[in-house]
Amino acid sequence: MKKTAFVTGANKGIGFEIAKQLGEIGWKVILGARSTERGQAAVSELVTQGLDVEFVQVDVTVLEKIEQVADMIKKNYPDLKLLINNAGMPGAFSRSFTETKEEDLRNAFEVNFFGTFRLNQHLFPLIKDSEGTIVNVSTDMASLDHMQNAKFTLNAFDYNSSKTANNAMTLSMAYELRNSNAQVFAVTPGFTTTDLNGNAEGGKSKEEAAAIIVGYATDGKRHNGEFLNERGVLAW
Repeated sequence: MKKTAFVTGANKGIGFEIAKQLGEIGWKVILGARSTERGQAAVSELVTQGLDVEFVQVDVTVLEKIEQVADMIKKNYPDLKLLINNAGMPGAFSRSFTETKEEDLRNAFEVNFFGTFRLNQHLFPLIKDSEGTIVNVSTDMASLDHMQNAKFTLNAFDYNSSKTANNAMTLSMAYELRNSNAQVFAVTPGFTTTDLNGNAEGGKSKEEAAAIIVGYATDGKRHNGEFLNERGVLAW
């Protein structure tokens, strides 16, 4: 019997590649996207490749939408084994603390933190019961150790702090699963060229980034409470 995964923000970029790579190794994938048109187009592309993918419209900023999706998954896929929280936004991507506007900070938190928080709260019991895995997609810049010690980094306070808050959520969730066979952890694929950063040159390809996330999500090892990059465990 196929295992089922739910991937958010999966109509393009790293999320699309995650859905594709999971499908290629035999998973049933629920592809979540805010845009119905783009989400259905992504599913059509993957289905034509022979992959088992289903579209669900989800806007993580709207509680009613999350409740509807959670109810559908609980009804149709009570054995959900994998949730990958990939949906996110760069926000204004401020270049310094002093330049950060409160409105931009709130917008970044609304999607990157509160949106992920809402979905996690609604599906956490299901994943725990199915002894599954939750992956919160993160960034190097969410690491306080990285921000303090890196020779160069982007001081995008609005984006970075929303992802640091996600890391704190990951640890809180992992603490609740410490005596469970279920697990939750964070993965940063590292600098990747996507439209999130204006397709900046010099980064990993979307395929390479997705492979890091899918690799940890499906390797069968215990990663509960870890923050991982391509080399292994990263300092929080």
